[in-house]
Amino acid sequence: MKRTISRLVEIGLRFVGMWPNSAYPNLYWSMYMTTITILQYFQYSYVIAHFDLNNLTLLMDCLGLALTNTLVSLKLLVLWSNRRIFFNILTAMDRDWDEKRVSDFHELGIMTTVADLSRRCSKMIVGIHALAAFFLSAGAYVLRSINAGDDEVFRELPVKMNLPFDDVNESPLFECILFGQFLYELSLASVAGIVNALLVTLILHVGGQIDVMRQEATQKVSDNNNSTVIEIKKLIFRHQNVISLSDNIENLFSLISLMQLLWNTLIICCSGFMIIIALSTRRGAAAVIKSVLLYVAKTLEVFLFCYAGEYLSAKSKSICDSTYELFWYNMMPSESRILLLVMVRSQKRLTITAGKIVDLTLEGFMSVLKTSASYISVLNAMY
Repeated sequence: MKRTISRLVEIGLRFVGMWPNSAYPNLYWSMYMTTITILQYFQYSYVIAHFDLNNLTLLMDCLGLALTNTLVSLKLLVLWSNRRIFFNILTAMDRDWDEKRVSDFHELGIMTTVADLSRRCSKMIVGIHALAAFFLSAGAYVLRSINAGDDEVFRELPVKMNLPFDDVNESPLFECILFGQFLYELSLASVAGIVNALLVTLILHVGGQIDVMRQEATQKVSDNNNSTVIEIKKLIFRHQNVISLSDNIENLFSLISLMQLLWNTLIICCSGFMIIIALSTRRGAAAVIKSVLLYVAKTLEVFLFCYAGEYLSAKSKSICDSTYELFWYNMMPSESRILLLVMVRSQKRLTITAGKIVDLTLEGFMSVLKTSASYISVLNAMY
């Protein structure tokens, strides 16, 4: 059965206990959150133990990755607290598919195209996050071990943690911790990619429903003079469903978007500073690759959220244009006045906001980059 949400995203949400009607969701959620909370405690213990403003290189290296992992856990907390809204969104999406399976073939084709696009985008987003996690953990360790000249450098863990063990660098404890860190980073990166892919999927579904609405208006309202009022009522009902679905997505991702902008600004600042230091001091390919991958991944993440908001706004504005292009001059004045109300309502654009404060747009994305660059220059001047 065709669905907009890809199987990959569904499996990931089942893994963290967020999919409705999945087996033992509370157990999966509790186990996963407990595990990452313990590991993040070890990460921040290392940051606090090595907190020294005179050694910004080590501080930024540890803090950037710790903030990245914390952001993922906060996203999951927000999704868990708003899971009822998420379930309502899934119900509305299933209802849209059920309606189109018994209606127009062309409209079903639009939704099928959107579903295929969302699957490709989900695979690409999750793949990029997983690849970044691989190079941040296993890839950086392999490069460091190749260039190592002694056992101390070779035994350096990719994720800095203050573990309650003696002789961490001794085998086989070191190999077990190294493998555990690799799974830890890979799972967190994959979950982050799944949450981002979920936002893209929901926005694409809303865009597909707007295209279906425009298709219905063009084919039925303009060409069916005998039942124009009935078709206009269906058009209004479809518009109300789109607005309701967009509002639910906004309520689900508003706080996540705010954390994404604030957190990623700090992470981009830390990783950008590490890139400058690594290139100026020639610390090695491992440090450069680790910092560059984290910088690119977080920048793409912010761009993804901002572009999703820009896409939704552009799609909502197209409703007014398509309504105006109908043959309203051939209708009765009472019927054309109804279309005028649809046009007025569509001028209030649909959007995704960051904490109900600012809209997510490409202009906001440029503001994040400018702010991060300013912080990087300040840190570089302090260093």
